Amino acid sequence: MTTRLSLMIVATLAGLVVLAAPPPALTEGPPLTEADLGEQLFFDPNFSINRTMACATCHDPDRAFTDGRQTPATGMVSLGDDGHALGVRNAPMVTYALTAPPFHFDETLKEYVGGQFLDGRATTLANQAVAPTLNPVEMMMPDAASVEARIKENPDYVADFKRLFGADIFERPSDAAPDTPAAFTAFGRAIEAYERTAQFAPFDSKYDRFLRGDYDLTVLEDLGRTLFFSNNNVNCANCHRLKREDAPFEPFTNHQYRNIGVPRNPALLALGQVSPDYIDHGLLENPQVSDPAMDGKFRTPSLRNVAVTGPYMHNGVFSDLRTVIEFYDKFNNPDRKLNPETGKPWADPEMPGTVDLEELRAKALSDRKIDALVAFLETLTDKRYEPLLNNQN
Repeated sequence: MTTRLSLMIVATLAGLVVLAAPPPALTEGPPLTEADLGEQLFFDPNFSINRTMACATCHDPDRAFTDGRQTPATGMVSLGDDGHALGVRNAPMVTYALTAPPFHFDETLKEYVGGQFLDGRATTLANQAVAPTLNPVEMMMPDAASVEARIKENPDYVADFKRLFGADIFERPSDAAPDTPAAFTAFGRAIEAYERTAQFAPFDSKYDRFLRGDYDLTVLEDLGRTLFFSNNNVNCANCHRLKREDAPFEPFTNHQYRNIGVPRNPALLALGQVSPDYIDHGLLENPQVSDPAMDGKFRTPSLRNVAVTGPYMHNGVFSDLRTVIEFYDKFNNPDRKLNPETGKPWADPEMPGTVDLEELRAKALSDRKIDALVAFLETLTDKRYEPLLNNQN
C-alpha cells in the first residue's frame, strides 16, 4: 500500500508540475525597424494641428504618392489642415525621391544639385519629412516641441522611439540643432527610412522590364525612346537623364535646377491665396542660395510615373502630359502657337530673365513624334500604377 500510495502521489505531483509549467513561447516576428515606425508616422494624422492631415494626405500611395483630393485647387496645389489654406506649389510625388543626393553646389558642374522640395531647401529626405508638420499652410503645428508632445501621447510610439533611438530620446536635444528635440529629428529619420524602401522605388515599369528582356516596346514606344535619348532631335535627356542611355535604375532626372519658361497659373492665382502679381522665385527662395541668376529655377523632377501624376509644373499650370511636350516644342516650332488647353497663345514665362533657352533648343516635333514621346513616358509608370493610365486617356 505504501508503495502504491507513493506512486499515486508522485503521479499527482507530476501532473501538477505539467499543469504549472508555462506555455510554449510564441514565435515572435522580426524586430521593429526605423522604416516600420516611419510607415506608421507617414499615415498618422495626429501630427497636424487639427488631426486631419498626414503625410499620406498629400502623398497618396494609390496615386504614386501625389495629392488626388477634390478641393478648390484639385491637383494644382494642396489644401492645408484647416480646410482653407492652400500652398502655391504642386505637391511633388515622393516615389523615387530617394534617388536625389543631398542639396549642394557642385563645383565641377557649377550647378546646384539635389535636395528635396522644388527649391531644394530640405537638404535630405529626413529634413523634408519634418518640414510639412510646421508649415503654416500645411500641417500647421506651432513648433517641434508640439510634434514631440504628439509622439508622447501614444505609448506605443514612446516605446518604439526609445527602442530605436535610445532610452533618452525624449530627454535630449537633437545633435544637429540644439534647440530642437531629438525626438523631432528622429521623427524625420524614421519617415526617411520608410521612403527609402522598395515601395517608393520598385523600378518595375514596362521600361525597366524592357531593359531586363521581359517586355517588348511597341513601335510607338520605341520611337519615343529613341527620340528621348537622341541628342539630334529633342532635348529631354539634357535634364532628364543621369546615366548612360538605357542604364538600369535611371531616375530620369539629373537632379539639377532649370527655368524652362513656365507661365504663371491664372487658375491658381484666382483662388486668392496670394496677390495677383505673385511670382515664385524658385531656387532663389532657398535660404542657401543668393545668386540672382538662380531666380525662377526649379528642381528637375523625375519622369517616373509622370503619366499618372498630373497636373504638371511647379504651379500645376498644365493638366495634360501632351500639353507639356507641346509647351517644350513651342520654343522650336513656329507652328506650335497655341496652348491646347486654353486655345490661346502660350503665356509669357513667370520669370523671363533666366530662362535656359540653350537647354531648350531642339528640332521641331511632328504630332506623331509627340505621340511617341507620350507613349514612351507612359512606359515609365510603376507596375502598380499602370491601371491609372486608363484614367488619363
